[in-house]
Amino acid sequence: MKKIALAAAITLAASTAFAGSMAPPVMEEEVIVEDTGSSSSGSGLLIPLFLVVLLAAAASN
Repeated sequence: MKKIALAAAITLAASTAFAGSMAPPVMEEEVIVEDTGSSSSGSGLLIPLFLVVLLAAAASN
């Protein structure tokens, strides 16, 4: 049993030795998406407004 515990301790100690390297970290560039269209800002209001008109037409009948 002592040999199994010793082997497990050595295995755990050896696996953490290879966890990292001395190479500098590589940072990926951040992607920035810019919304340039003015029509997309109006589409957020158009659909709910259309649904309200439909509900009002259905309620009037």
